[in-house]
Amino acid sequence: MSSERVLSGMRPTGLLHLGHYHGVLKNWVKLQNEFPCLFFVADWHALTTHYDTPEVIEANVWDMVVDWLAAGVDPEKATLFIQSRVPEHAELHLLLSMSTPLGWLERVPTYKDQQEKLSEKDLSTYGFLGYPLLQSADILIYRATQVPVGEDQVPHIELTREVARRFNHMYGREPGFEEKALEAAKKMGGKRMKAYLELRNAFQERGDADALAQAKALLAESQSLGASDRERLYGYLEGGGKMILAEPKALLTEASKMPGLDGQKMSKSYQNTLSLRETPDNIAQKIRRMPTDPQRVRRTDPGNPEKCPVWQLHEVYSDAATKEWVKAGCTSAGIGCLECKAPIIDSVVAELTPMRERAQMYTEDPSLVKRIIHDGCAKAREYADQTMVDVRKAMGLSYS
Repeated sequence: MSSERVLSGMRPTGLLHLGHYHGVLKNWVKLQNEFPCLFFVADWHALTTHYDTPEVIEANVWDMVVDWLAAGVDPEKATLFIQSRVPEHAELHLLLSMSTPLGWLERVPTYKDQQEKLSEKDLSTYGFLGYPLLQSADILIYRATQVPVGEDQVPHIELTREVARRFNHMYGREPGFEEKALEAAKKMGGKRMKAYLELRNAFQERGDADALAQAKALLAESQSLGASDRERLYGYLEGGGKMILAEPKALLTEASKMPGLDGQKMSKSYQNTLSLRETPDNIAQKIRRMPTDPQRVRRTDPGNPEKCPVWQLHEVYSDAATKEWVKAGCTSAGIGCLECKAPIIDSVVAELTPMRERAQMYTEDPSLVKRIIHDGCAKAREYADQTMVDVRKAMGLSYS
């Protein structure tokens, strides 16, 4: 069984659009078939910027989860849950805040960037300053090994790695650590123990990265090891203490190439979106109203696809033959703009019809969605509780 675990979350913004689907959800659907995945609604994160309008959050949560399910996220393959229903997130955030330097939070690039972008809001709050640490707690509490993010979110993962490293260094050196690590290694069996120790030496003496990777794989495959012994051996391997919190890696995802109906990035703030539950009539109306090449005033005027927002949608949806037809017809005025838009309408309708049909099942019976989230929250709490048992013990808070 793979020791990999993927975690990702989204702030509840209500109904999702094609930008969300092409930028995030398609990737989630792919990942759930490759790894154990946890996908969560980041409702506490929504409060960092909408603390004064909390009344919109609940409806947004359920609308968003329905769209996840409509897009193909499968609760049989992935764990779906709501952040605030797993209070261990808040406990770990609090405990990590005790030892996280203030400067680490102030240097996160999005901190000042968001303050400037949302200048109409008062973001001089502890919650906004501390949200990257809450994000770290979200990841670390599930010992996630991979977090799918875009380039702009990589600094958040680096912060999470630093927080985990600092915590393990401060609290992971249990008394008799080396002796306990060697005792744990014996449980692997003589042959595996020998291989593990040789690979450890290769890494520590020569910095052999391949040896480190092989040793980690060996530990992941060792069925005879309990979770505590495995974490201890991960720490011994890299020369530190017991790895109480695992350092995650950023799983880089491509930025969404989904343009909006005006040629800008698809975004609710630009009012240029197609929602995942858009009806065929609405899709047709919205796409037919799209602006085209401004130089093509009359039907007989030749156009330039590169200057037309509709061409950007052809880049996403059309095959090579259709794109050739568009280029030839547009530049020669052989086709009109409505003709050019017809294949896009057909493609978007074909993509969204199964999503709209899946969503209908959940909108007609909201209890289905609530049951999925209830079960997902229970499973997430089991994972979180396992981590918090180790964290409390390491920090002297177990009182057992």
